[in-house]
Amino acid sequence: MLKKYLIVFLVSMVPLIELRGAIPVSQAYQLPLLQSYIVAVVGNMIPVPFIYLFARKILEWGKDKKVIGKFFTFCLEKGEKGGKKLEEKAGNGLFIALLLFVGIPLPGTGAWTGALAASILDMGFKKSTVAVLLGVLFAGVIMGTVSALGFGAFFHFA
Repeated sequence: MLKKYLIVFLVSMVPLIELRGAIPVSQAYQLPLLQSYIVAVVGNMIPVPFIYLFARKILEWGKDKKVIGKFFTFCLEKGEKGGKKLEEKAGNGLFIALLLFVGIPLPGTGAWTGALAASILDMGFKKSTVAVLLGVLFAGVIMGTVSALGFGAFFHFA
């Protein structure tokens, strides 16, 4: 059982997959939803401070490097695009916009992209981390509900 929780934890740390993929994995393993939710939230949040503090600097350093330049440029552009989109829609409500950006489980709108966008926008470490955390909690509730219903029905009829 510990191995399954470790997989959920590690999946929740993977960019693009994050908690949105970890919770369905936990339900496929038939793990208790509350414990899985907590493990996935913790795993998803561990990279956030590092992304906020260091990712922008590393991406800017590597964007003109031969081997990694294209990928780093892609990541920077994605973060800038996400940040500009947030700023345009949000105006003064940037905190709520970031929370919703992270919280609505769509591809490319998770904690990784949210933290990078907040860093690019110079939103402030504490404010952006809280917004990302609340967004991750919100996304977890959505994914937990959908996963529990979906896998519950699947295992019931299988």
